[in-house]
Amino acid sequence: MSKRVVITGLGVISPNANGISNFEEALKTGLSGIRFIPRLEELNFSCRIGGIPKDFDTILQTFFSSKELMNTSLNIGYACVAAMEAWQNAGLSINEDETDWDTGAIIGCGVGDMETIAERVVPMVNAGKARRMGSRIVEQVMNSGISARIAGIFGLGNQVTSNSSACSTGTEAIIDATQRIRSGLAKRMLAGGSEGASPYTWGGFDSMRVLSSKFNHTPENGSRPMSASACGFVPGSGAGVIVLEDLETALERQAPIWAEIIGIHVNCGGHRNGGSMTAPSPSGVQRCIQSAIHDANISSHEIDAINGHLTATFADPYEITNWSEALSRGPSDFPFINSTKSMIGHCLGAAGAIETIAAVIEINKGFLHPSINCEDLHSDITPFSKSIVQSCFIYPELNIIAKASFGFGDVNSCLILKKWQR
Repeated sequence: MSKRVVITGLGVISPNANGISNFEEALKTGLSGIRFIPRLEELNFSCRIGGIPKDFDTILQTFFSSKELMNTSLNIGYACVAAMEAWQNAGLSINEDETDWDTGAIIGCGVGDMETIAERVVPMVNAGKARRMGSRIVEQVMNSGISARIAGIFGLGNQVTSNSSACSTGTEAIIDATQRIRSGLAKRMLAGGSEGASPYTWGGFDSMRVLSSKFNHTPENGSRPMSASACGFVPGSGAGVIVLEDLETALERQAPIWAEIIGIHVNCGGHRNGGSMTAPSPSGVQRCIQSAIHDANISSHEIDAINGHLTATFADPYEITNWSEALSRGPSDFPFINSTKSMIGHCLGAAGAIETIAAVIEINKGFLHPSINCEDLHSDITPFSKSIVQSCFIYPELNIIAKASFGFGDVNSCLILKKWQR
């Protein structure tokens, strides 16, 4: 029989807060982590604001030696620190002598370490100095460098890999890890996503003109999901990592349980019926949501809230419509919905993981965080206004949250999270 999967640990590095307790407070107060980035102005970007975790260099120095820091890219650093917090939050210890064959990791990223590639690999290779890059350059730039480094920290012996599915990456990693535990192939998995902060990552999106460029002088107002004045997403960075365990293992060690994952699904719209490389197929999105609900064995009317993908682009009104169609719930009985991106921007491969952590905190603590900067709702979203969370409110009855992510390539992923009950 399929094993039940619970969340026992959380770790986060986010533009608006580092660490779970700080992140919870930032969510409740609607704190924006979007700031002006001088380097983007120097490089003549249209968008000159972004979400970058504050004081992270100082944080890194508390976890790694100076020698280790030389071989730690920002992308890997974010993931490792978030993973270490999640591990400690789950009440786990590290065995320095033994391999943990029951525990693995699926930690993904969207683009990879473009900063190291652009600043070191390309210039040194072009200058004929490839042999001077050092023996550890490959582990910094390979996408699986994230999960590989984490495996070494904790001595993980189960599956260790890194997925990459654009903006769906973090959520998909959690789903893949859940499937592994359900099937009995692992007792415990670290799962999530990470994305470094780099103009070399963000430049392509700026050239597509999908980034916010009208709020460079008022950065905190720049990320505006569901707003009529939204003009594109704000690029963000950071990492979110969670510890997943089968219920039996968690109960046996009396682990803290944050929430249970009861429904999962991943699909692709196949670039058909309105879907493309950059736009999700409505039928694909709706089927993904409905399949996750079916997997959870619940009715769509049991969903209390949605943590949306909601990026502050043209796709936001379509997303609300897709949720409405998938749930068969119109404006009169639509669930509450919010967007974590309104505070942290779009963290690409880390987005789904950080936003899942926000949803888990909400369901565990009984509140819903606000979506800031959407006081002027898009006209197509206005009929759903009573369901748009614009100020934090206490919600002890909160029981089930749906979390979905939709990415370039027409890929979709959806999680159904439930408040832990024996």
